[in-house]
Amino acid sequence: MTPIRRAMLAATVTAGALAVASVPAHAKVAMHKGPHSAPTYAPSVPAEADIIVAGRAGGAPVTTLEQAIGLAYWTNPALLAQRSTLRATDTLYPGARSAYGPQLSLQMRHEFARDRLETQPDVWRRSQGFSSTAELIFSQNIFSFGRRSAAEGAALAEIELGRDQLRLMEAQTMLDVISVYAAVIRDREILAIANENLALLTRQYDSSGKRFGVHEITATDLQQVQTRVEFGRAQVLSAKGQLGASESRFLMLVGALPGALADPSLKLTDVASLEDAYVQVDINSPLVHAAQAREKISRAQIASARAQSGPEVSVQGSGAYGTVTPYQNSLRAAELRSAVVLTMPLIDSGARRAQIERARQTNDADWRLADMALREARQAAASAWDGYQAARQSLDHYRAAADAAEKAYNGAVVQEKAGARTTLDVLDLARDLLTVRTSHVSAKANEYVARASLVSAMGGLEGPLLVPAIRAYDPDGNFQKQDGRGDVPVLTYLLSGIDDMMVGDLLKDRAIRDPAGSSRATAQLP
Repeated sequence: MTPIRRAMLAATVTAGALAVASVPAHAKVAMHKGPHSAPTYAPSVPAEADIIVAGRAGGAPVTTLEQAIGLAYWTNPALLAQRSTLRATDTLYPGARSAYGPQLSLQMRHEFARDRLETQPDVWRRSQGFSSTAELIFSQNIFSFGRRSAAEGAALAEIELGRDQLRLMEAQTMLDVISVYAAVIRDREILAIANENLALLTRQYDSSGKRFGVHEITATDLQQVQTRVEFGRAQVLSAKGQLGASESRFLMLVGALPGALADPSLKLTDVASLEDAYVQVDINSPLVHAAQAREKISRAQIASARAQSGPEVSVQGSGAYGTVTPYQNSLRAAELRSAVVLTMPLIDSGARRAQIERARQTNDADWRLADMALREARQAAASAWDGYQAARQSLDHYRAAADAAEKAYNGAVVQEKAGARTTLDVLDLARDLLTVRTSHVSAKANEYVARASLVSAMGGLEGPLLVPAIRAYDPDGNFQKQDGRGDVPVLTYLLSGIDDMMVGDLLKDRAIRDPAGSSRATAQLP
């Protein structure tokens, strides 16, 4: 192992161990008024489940795909960062709920004032001194005509979008891990084949040299063999370089170097037809769910824009204690003020109407993009399905071709010694054997990656689904910690219910419908 790899491995293992140690074991809980989310998986697994990750804490090489997936699931920096981003997004909900509660602020001042006042021509009166004041300001919103409920709905939709983005990141990470695992196995086999090919050509060169010594072949024949030997050496070096690149990418994604990798044993998919895959896409695809969440966000923006045209009622109060004049601190004054304030916009020269129209058109775009996301997800599934079927069906042909190429080469070697074949014929068959064997190895890797791509398109490429022993990350755990932090008992629920009556229909059912819209998209959106 090179010094650079040792340093990378040490840093990766240290960061991975810290990340694993800091992950709480959340229990699965129901989200209170939370966003729609994909099914979560409770960590109701045996205590030894974390061995998949803990077993790599000492820097031991990874030997199975299950270990690679488990380690990446809990230590991959990109995936951990996306989870932190989602936890940050969870705070939007208590922030929106806090707007229903009272607002109280305190302002204290200690100031110096100096003024000159001309009481008569050329007669000036001077006043100066220090003064101290304190003011307590209270405000409580009573009725916002749906403004705060729209903000609450937008926050929930943002959280839903964040969860789907996390699922997308997890699917991409798992697909990358599976791809690089298959790539390392493939490149190791290709390097082994290249070495075998070089050894074969070397033996051929030695044999040809002896035959040239007894004048059985010409110098041209010997030079032909030498050409293939030198080219074979270059192919070995190229295969070593490709293997090194795959192993370094494995270290980057998984967090540990690959050991003696076992053949991947995960079945990954059992869909019998493309139509079955489409069904799974429609139900589980995080790409589709993310597009639906974006539509909900812009839908909430319509409600917010409409609410700006309505009244807003609030209770305000203030209390001040300070000096009678700003020039002394000896005489004091106390003031108490309270009021019910009604704010009603009247004329804004079309600004609110433009805002509503902008929100409507943005939502219309998101509505159509949701349909586009469904088409893209289905297209990805169809492409993966075709690639998987083609790769799966071609494996037998590649295997048969490799067997036939090996037999043809062995037969040509015997025929060459008998004078029935030329040296060039043997070299061509050796080249064909190398090409077919390399293609067979690549086809095996491509078939497994295509299978993983199909599962990813269907929304099932998640760590705990692939390896049930992995302790699953539960996004509901952090949401439950945030939920309720901005609530005032009774008051928040009462005012939230009043606001919900104004915008609830718009947030729950799409109010802006395209008469010629896609019925398929309508069926997909909740």
